[in-house]
Amino acid sequence: MASVPSLASTLQQQLADALTAALPEAGTADPLLRRSDRADFQANGILALAKKLKGNPRELASKVTAALPTGALIKDIEVSGPGFLNVTLTDRAITETLAARAADGDRLGVPLKSAAGTTVIDYAQPNVAKEMHVGHLRSAVIGDAMVQILEFTGENVVRRHHIGDWGTQFGMLIQYLFEHPGELEHEGGKADGEAAMSSLNRVYKASRVLFDSDEEFKARSRDRVVALQAGDPETLALWQGFVDESKIYFYSVFNKLDMEIADPDIVGESGYNDMLEETCRILEETGVAVRSEGALCVFFDDVKGPDGNPVPLIVKKTNGGYGYAATDLSAIRDRVQNLKADTLVYVVDARQSLHFKMVFETARRAGWLNEDVKAHQLAFGTVLGKDGKPFKTREGTTVRLEDLLDEAVERATAVVREKAGKVGLSEEEIVENGRYVGVGAVKYADLSTSAVRDYKFDLDQMVSLNGDTSVYLQYAYARIRSILRKAGDAKPAAHPELDLAPAERALGLHLDQFGAVLEEVAEGYEPHKLAAYLYQLASHLTTFYDQCQVLSDENPAEVVENRLFIVELTARTLHQGMKLLGIRTPERL
Repeated sequence: MASVPSLASTLQQQLADALTAALPEAGTADPLLRRSDRADFQANGILALAKKLKGNPRELASKVTAALPTGALIKDIEVSGPGFLNVTLTDRAITETLAARAADGDRLGVPLKSAAGTTVIDYAQPNVAKEMHVGHLRSAVIGDAMVQILEFTGENVVRRHHIGDWGTQFGMLIQYLFEHPGELEHEGGKADGEAAMSSLNRVYKASRVLFDSDEEFKARSRDRVVALQAGDPETLALWQGFVDESKIYFYSVFNKLDMEIADPDIVGESGYNDMLEETCRILEETGVAVRSEGALCVFFDDVKGPDGNPVPLIVKKTNGGYGYAATDLSAIRDRVQNLKADTLVYVVDARQSLHFKMVFETARRAGWLNEDVKAHQLAFGTVLGKDGKPFKTREGTTVRLEDLLDEAVERATAVVREKAGKVGLSEEEIVENGRYVGVGAVKYADLSTSAVRDYKFDLDQMVSLNGDTSVYLQYAYARIRSILRKAGDAKPAAHPELDLAPAERALGLHLDQFGAVLEEVAEGYEPHKLAAYLYQLASHLTTFYDQCQVLSDENPAEVVENRLFIVELTARTLHQGMKLLGIRTPERL
């Protein structure tokens, strides 16, 4: 595994060294390098430096230019305007850097973190005995992408699915099952996801009718909650039945989402039950939490209600029950003390931001979070319909996640089938690609939007071959694979001695940014920046196709080989980037 420094980082270092050599009195200075439409890069740092040194910026820029090495990396450098440096790189440097990336297998020269930590990502948090709906989509998709990206950069990632598997509602469900045994059993002994959800729905509806109409059943249900919390074996066994049935259903939905969820990663609310009392005791003994009207609360100066009075975080209720805060704080203790995490990431709806702000501050006051252990809410916005309102069915009910995915796959399969004749896809390939395109479309629409923003769910746009869609990127990848199959005896090979056409240079420079983009995405938990990079890569590829014929008898063999090399590296970068977003790239489309 060989880390390959980007052209930008190498140039940045050379410019910084030249600044120090030409202007030693300036100390360490940042050249402020960025991509430019006037050259390959522009350095703007000399303006601020000249102001600081009270010098002429153009004169300072000329001194820096004279101190720069020429030849291997820099082809041309000019002083522009009030001291900007416009830098053009050599074609050889671009091709040699890309060749080094290509030689590094799937890593493509992207470095691993020098000091990797342990990050716990809390995402995809469905509720036991309840159907997953469109509101569960973003946490699952964004969380899964961040897991893949952080692991690729070398971080030790611990997945946590904090499912809703505890609470008073289970008293009603368990009591019903106690009085109507066998309601969760299936013919043949094994259920698929649909059958599991069907039986859970049946029990939920029947128990709810009884609970609302029969006061004696309601009282027995409340007693059952007490038995559950006390650890009564028979009650726990029935509760486990609901959890197991729900997992069958969860896994079927996550399978449709093309996501892997493993049993050890599921640690729901119940997993912290034994810690709750100790968490409350520690908070009270240290003075972080105080008793208020019988409840154990944490107060904050900057959190007030509409009436101007402080709004507390309730850790333990007046009746002795525990709030979500007690569970979340216990989870932080477990993740920091037992899992040895130094970063906690919560992929949770932005509407819960106040709750997590208070939980994190409480954990900081208790010493569980500090300078070395950080918590971050990767907050996300709402999925909207085409009308800009929260996404609902025509009847006004919440959209089932399974229905949404099934429709996406159906639409995508129709698009794939329409094009299938041109590439000779079999029925099996049409069905498989339809699934990859449909699920990819849903994921990409989510991931290409900044997480905190709301976005409109528009399947027609999502499965379009035009515009910023996953289908456009998948098609770009499949097109390259088609070219490589048609190349015959011609093989991809880098030729650093060749001059590059403008479109080749633009594509090459963009390919070289892959590692830098991943570093930025991992640092800020911003998968939309990877999606934007991949869309720009496919756009550069389209321009390249328009201006540079790859397979042509009129081109010398080395030009064909070099262009095959560039498009193959583009395909590998598209494939790896899409894989990190959790999206498949079919070989033929």
